[in-house]
Amino acid sequence: MTGPDTKAAVAWLASVAPDPGACRWEWERNPHGTVLLPAGRRWDVLILPGELGCPTLDVLTRLVDRPGPVLADSGGGRMGFFVPPGTASRWIGGGVRGCGRGSWIVVPYPGRATGGVRWLIRPDGSGTLTDAALLERAMHEAAGAAAQAARERRPES
Repeated sequence: MTGPDTKAAVAWLASVAPDPGACRWEWERNPHGTVLLPAGRRWDVLILPGELGCPTLDVLTRLVDRPGPVLADSGGGRMGFFVPPGTASRWIGGGVRGCGRGSWIVVPYPGRATGGVRWLIRPDGSGTLTDAALLERAMHEAAGAAAQAARERRPES
């Protein structure tokens, strides 16, 4: 996929790379390539287990027109939500891995599927991120719905 949105997304993502030109070069020459980008500059990433991440994303997309970028690993075992910088250092909730300053994220080219990681919501280049409080609300709603469904499946004694 190419176009103005993809070019803007590439520029936004590559802007945090130690060498933005090398980052773009890798994406352009390797159609299945990924790059490592540092978290903590323009975004942090909160990584949720897939069983919580998928329903959280469903809730989140009902709450806002367009959440920030979201990555998923190929098996759906983990999902990474791009949130404002500094969020990872303040995150208290358990079961969520925070990647902030000092962490690196595997990032595929926007719009291309790769073997290990894919975009569920691509960056649009505008810098849109998911508000951490809204993500937490979506997580609570998703976890509550899962707990309710588990109670309903339990046989009565």
